[in-house]
Amino acid sequence: MKLNLFQWLVATAALAFFAWHERSGPWPPLRVAGLLLCVLGYLLLSLARYQLGRAFSVRAEARTLVTTGLYARFRNPIYIFAEVFLAGFALVLRSWWPVVFLLAAIPVQMVRARKEAAVLEAAFGDEYRSYQSRTWL
Repeated sequence: MKLNLFQWLVATAALAFFAWHERSGPWPPLRVAGLLLCVLGYLLLSLARYQLGRAFSVRAEARTLVTTGLYARFRNPIYIFAEVFLAGFALVLRSWWPVVFLLAAIPVQMVRARKEAAVLEAAFGDEYRSYQSRTWL
């Protein structure tokens, strides 16, 4: 399953609707910081997904080893920036339920990242181990 442009546009529209809907009520600095985290997380997650290109898959597959862009610094930027988005979402909503999703997502993403690392290491060997040594998460 691959996310296409239409799906990203729907997600962007949903985020814009959410921002419009949540315009009521006070916006203290912590809530504004949450909005900034949401926007930053969403943009960087989208950029990471774009940079992954055809290498993206729902299941762990070793099509190509992407080592440029955000992937030059992070092995799993999609996971990292999804967490940043959820943290910001919790601050914007001033609610604990996005924190539940955030805390539940962390171990799931850790398991996925380990599976992906094993698949990539099996396919790319020393090239992947070298990449792993110079990147974070």
